[in-house]
Amino acid sequence: MALPEISRSMIKNSLVLGLFAVVTVGTVALTQLGTASRIETAQREAQVRALAQILPNGSYDNHLLDNVVQVFDPKLLGLKTPEDAYIALKDGKPSAIILKAVAPDGYSGAIHLLIGINANGTLAGVRALNHRETPGLGDRIDLSKSNWILGFNGKSLSNPDDSGWAVKKDHGVFDQFAGATITPRAVVKAVHKALQYFDAHQQQLFATERTPKQESN
Repeated sequence: MALPEISRSMIKNSLVLGLFAVVTVGTVALTQLGTASRIETAQREAQVRALAQILPNGSYDNHLLDNVVQVFDPKLLGLKTPEDAYIALKDGKPSAIILKAVAPDGYSGAIHLLIGINANGTLAGVRALNHRETPGLGDRIDLSKSNWILGFNGKSLSNPDDSGWAVKKDHGVFDQFAGATITPRAVVKAVHKALQYFDAHQQQLFATERTPKQESN
């Protein structure tokens, strides 16, 4: 007679454990749903802050993440996959674009950049997104380490001319770092190519009928 009692006990325990599992999974799911939107909002705000560092205050009046086009050009942008580019608008008209570009030939590997270009073809700003350059030497491409990256502001394809788009060691106009020429040389080259890309594709990038996530190449 003990066997049925043991069976009932096992069934009861199984049901309790099953109910506990359901409640636990449900609680985790609800927590994730509740925090997902907050995480997404925080990530979006962080992106906006990073992009806002590139463009001068008052140069645009839209939300940069709301006007996005995908670009892809391995030769001029160094991209292996399509990446988002952000269109800045002022009074409904394109005023600038922020492109992602990669300098593949940094001293310690690829250097990922954000490059802001005004509608008139001048550089609004350049920032290093990600790199593995040597601390104290090549990492001076970071604005937190030095002001070197600000030297691109206002430059364009014609200022300087093609021969000037190089570090001074290579007879260009851009400073190199003491003991670290490869890093600035790679960044200068990548920024110059990004300007060439913009010059060749500006009309497509700034097309008023373009919708977010369309691709330009």
